[in-house]
Amino acid sequence: MRRNEQIRVREVRLIGAEGEQLGIVDRLAALQMAREAGMDLVEVAATADPPVCRIMDYGRFKYEAQKKKQEAKKRQTVIQIKEIKLRPKTDEHDYQTKVGHIRRFIESGDRCKVTIFFRGREIVHKDRGQTMLDRVVEDTKDIAKVEQEARAEGRTLHMMLTPLPKK
Repeated sequence: MRRNEQIRVREVRLIGAEGEQLGIVDRLAALQMAREAGMDLVEVAATADPPVCRIMDYGRFKYEAQKKKQEAKKRQTVIQIKEIKLRPKTDEHDYQTKVGHIRRFIESGDRCKVTIFFRGREIVHKDRGQTMLDRVVEDTKDIAKVEQEARAEGRTLHMMLTPLPKK
């Protein structure tokens, strides 16, 4: 319940500022008790019969909830999906560069999507793309595992690599 809203029932189950049960009290008496304590009367469970209200400092409650949310956000790690695009005719040096990028992404804890693009008549030779993906798996097997096997969609062939769990 917000600060200025009125509770529309006669009696409420009241919880004190320290968390102690004060029993079923008249609504106006509960408001008076909250004012005397210099705090707010906050409706905690509106659907209960009678509704449950608590005497608390609502501003402080909101502040602490916001701080908890920020702290939880600080602790979480965001895993991104990086994408590396190859072609079936990608030359050796370019391939090694791309594998280096994949290794860097995996070592930093991100997942990596490896995509092979086929242009024009290259689509006939999907086996070349599959061979290239198999080679990527072989070159990164010490730090990554295949999360999603190679899958063809239209003119692309892609798979997902994920870091191995750290020991």
